[in-house]
Order: sequence, then C-alpha cells, then structure tokens
Amino acid sequence: MPYWNLYLQSMGFQAQAIGELNAIIGLSRVIAPTFWGSLADRSGQHRKLVQLNSLLAALCFAGLLIQQSYLWIAIVMGLFSFFWSAALTLFETVTLAHLESQPHRYTHLRLWGSLGFIFTVILFGGLFQYVDISLLPLLTVGLFINIWLATLLVPTAPVATTTSARLPFKQVLQQPTVIALLTVGFLMQTSHGPYYNFYTIYLEQHGYSSFYIGQLWALGVIAEIGIFLVLHHLLKRFNLRDLLILSLALSSIRWLMIGYGVEWWIVLLLAQLLHAASFGMYHGVAIQLIRQYFTAHHQGRGQALYSSIGFGAGSAVGSLLSGYTWDTLGATLSYWVAAIICVIAIMISWRWVVKD
Repeated sequence: MPYWNLYLQSMGFQAQAIGELNAIIGLSRVIAPTFWGSLADRSGQHRKLVQLNSLLAALCFAGLLIQQSYLWIAIVMGLFSFFWSAALTLFETVTLAHLESQPHRYTHLRLWGSLGFIFTVILFGGLFQYVDISLLPLLTVGLFINIWLATLLVPTAPVATTTSARLPFKQVLQQPTVIALLTVGFLMQTSHGPYYNFYTIYLEQHGYSSFYIGQLWALGVIAEIGIFLVLHHLLKRFNLRDLLILSLALSSIRWLMIGYGVEWWIVLLLAQLLHAASFGMYHGVAIQLIRQYFTAHHQGRGQALYSSIGFGAGSAVGSLLSGYTWDTLGATLSYWVAAIICVIAIMISWRWVVKD
C-alpha cells in the first residue's frame, strides 16, 4: 500500500488518474463483500470461500505483469479487488466465529497482520533504494501467493449457535443506530483519501527518502499494534460510542497535522502515532459494534456491509475526492476536507450511535 501510488506515479499517471484507479478498487469493494458474504451465510462455507478468493486474487493481481496501460490496470484492479476484498471480509467472520466466547481477543490476533505490514514496508522501503519500483507487482504477487498458502492452514470455525430471536436482515438495517454506524464507517474511510492516495507522494515531494517514508508508515502500524494490545482493557472501562468518537476526533487532528506539518519531522512522527486511533481504535470498536448489531445468523452479511460501505464506497469516494482536490486545492486543503469529514462523523456518532 505505501508504494502502490508511487508505482503508479512512476508509470506516468497524474493525481487524477491515480485517484480514479484507486476508486475502482473501492467500487469493487462495494459489490464484492455483500455478494460473497451472502453466499457464505447461505452455504456456511466461509473458510473455503476465503481460500478460493485468496487464490483468485493472487491470479488476478499477476495480470499487472503483462502490461501497465491505464485501461489494463483498471481491469486488473477491479477483478483483483472483487476477490481480495471478499477474502478479507470473510476472514473477519471466520476469526470472530473462532472467538465466539472471547470476542475481546480479536485485536490480539489482528495485530499479527500489523506486524506483517511493518516487516514488509521496511523491507520494501530499503529494497527500493537499490532496485526500481517497477518490480512492485512481482514482489506483491509473491506475497499474495503466500497468503493463499496460509489460508490452507486455517482450521474450520465452529458453527455459531444462538437462542436469541432472529430479526430479518432488512429489519436490522432499518435500525437508526445501524444506519448511523454504517454512515460513520463511510465517512471515516472517505477522510482517509488524501492519506492512502498521496501520503507517500506528498512526503517524497518534500524531500523524504523512500526508506524514511517506509519507516513512517511502519511507525503508524506500530502505534496500531500498541492500541490492539490494550484495547480489550479500554473496552471494559469505556463504552463503545465514546471510544468511537475519540477515534474520530484524533483522526481529524491527525489530518490537520499532516496537512500543515509536512516540513517538520516531529509533527509527522506524532501524526503517525495517531494511526492508533484512526485505524486501530476505530476498527476494533467498529468490529465490536457490528458483532453486536448483527447476530451470528447475519454475521457474514453484516461484516460484508460494513466493508462494502466503508472500505468500498467510502474508499472510492475518498480516492476520487482527493484525486480532484489534490490538483485543484492543494495538499493542505485536501487534508482540511478530510478533517471536516471526521467532524461530521463525530456529530452523527454523538446523536445516533447508542452507548454500550
């Protein structure tokens, strides 16, 4: 992720084209998780579908090794994301099924993905000091193949049982608190547009090396791991709505720090530490709320809808919005827009997300 847009820039694409290509990934995420989540809930084969989608995602991503035209990359990323986003969402469901009686341990498992991210981003950051970034697709294909192999080792999750009354899925979706949470998820991911699309490019334009940029990305994930380690304690002491609002407020501050503080490395360091809130705390709390709002019977579709609206539609809108504002308004105002979006999400959370 930290080097993908740098790779696109090296291929000659401008900010608008980069935003459009990333939006395609987001749009695919709108459709895929819901489709695969519904199929998984009906068939009960979550683990097998994770394995299938991981394999197909690896094969599709390998298409980037054929050519690098705008149209071809758009097609490849659309197909790749259709399978990859489904694998991620379904695996959340598999994980929660294994943790049925201990859902607070979710973050202790999730942090291993963060450790993998740190290792890879530092490794690639050092590597791209000596080799051309055009090798990124080849290296990433290798990672996806290993992910698929790892899914083959995942045990079958226990069948979830519940004695509670089952509301129809449509009726669950009509609850104001569910609508509010999904809206907040959409806004939160929209606000990440300038960060995920242009953070690396932004820093490179201000003279930072790819190795240092990689370290900053890694620092953010180290902070994420830190919050994952202690979040289960916070969940016992504070209600979910207050933690959600706190994560949104700190995210807003983070975007302003990046927009105004790119010249000062200490500001960038502090901003990256706030990744603990803008991803770690937010995601951990959101997963717990989704688990509560959607019963085991609806868990797959609930996780899928959260992914589709947030990581799908939100990411797509954030990519397009930041792609257009980056060239017209500039970097600082693009991060201002991101901060304002978080403030809107705070107001929605305060008014409609139920305390727990």
